[in-house]
Amino acid sequence: METWKETELKNADLVVDRVYEGGRAGNASDDPLPPLVGVSNQGGFRYIGNKGRPRLIVLTSTMKDVDWPDNLDRESGVFTYFSDNKKPGHELHDTRRFGNQLLRDLFDRRHRSADSRNEVPPIFLFTNTGAWRDVQFLGLVVPGVENLDANGDLVAVWKLKEGMRFQNYQAKFTVLDDRTVQKGWIADVLQGNPMSKHCPESWRRWVETGSYKPLKAPRVVEYRTREEQLPSDDFGIRVITAIQSRFSDEPVKFEACATKIAEMMMPQIASIDITRPTRDGGRDAIGRYKVGEGASAVLVDFALEAKCYSATNGVGVKELSRLISRLRHRQFGVLVTTSYVSLQAYQEIKEDQHPIVIIAAADVVALLKRSGINSDEKLNLWLSGF
Repeated sequence: METWKETELKNADLVVDRVYEGGRAGNASDDPLPPLVGVSNQGGFRYIGNKGRPRLIVLTSTMKDVDWPDNLDRESGVFTYFSDNKKPGHELHDTRRFGNQLLRDLFDRRHRSADSRNEVPPIFLFTNTGAWRDVQFLGLVVPGVENLDANGDLVAVWKLKEGMRFQNYQAKFTVLDDRTVQKGWIADVLQGNPMSKHCPESWRRWVETGSYKPLKAPRVVEYRTREEQLPSDDFGIRVITAIQSRFSDEPVKFEACATKIAEMMMPQIASIDITRPTRDGGRDAIGRYKVGEGASAVLVDFALEAKCYSATNGVGVKELSRLISRLRHRQFGVLVTTSYVSLQAYQEIKEDQHPIVIIAAADVVALLKRSGINSDEKLNLWLSGF
């Protein structure tokens, strides 16, 4: 991973995935974004210019807030961002530095008309590396996603905290396929000339036509390692340990838990039924998944297998072969485990192109966090329902 030093920031281009080092004084002056882009040294949502018509915006995220899990899907180029109203006591748009107002206006301009896209400023996305105030550039983003309309790309979601309900925005951005943003363009933008000769091609295309060209990074290796399938943070480890402990004496009851987890990942599941333990035919549950909408939708059958294993006991070839052998024509399989799939088994699934959805321990943790189960208390309450 390429890193640029503090002394190089004033002349540095923005390159996707490059790390930009800040100072080491231990205070706000360490922030690399003021010399790099020209914004202030505070806040996750920063802008230059009038809040009603900013010339440039910088989004920064730690990607580690369990209550508000910002996420960059590098395979699709879609960034999910939760804005500033993260505590009860404030109206949706009553936020410091007007972050939620800016979001509302950005997405309004995206949908209002072709001409209004000219009013959307360049938005630069950064994440904190965790070392001092160093940041990594994730890309040039624009509001919205190709296949999402105004009802889906900016949504006000409700949260419950300390017994109080409040709203915050969940926004969907597209990272454009521009791997380098020239320093000259940033200077042009600050002078009010974003369509200059230095303008990135994907940005120009989006402004002029509304067409998205996302920066997609397909996985070179389609199977995941053991480390990628297991949680690495303390809370994630506690989640998996609690689930394993809950069902260690009654593994059959994990099947009900596994079906709920599958529904979290695949909300288009139309029905799912747990099979009788003595006559399950090698399947812990069977269900139907809806593809399409309304009268045009079709239902596809699937079979689910649940494995409540410890982190030291991976799901191997034998267990997966059992599931694969029970799949009927035009069915797919779902494996839910509190552990991981062994490398050999994962390779065979991918190389032989078996239609199996793998929901490993790390996926379980991510799905629970996304559903608001982000504390030991909430986890225990959720598990008590099984």
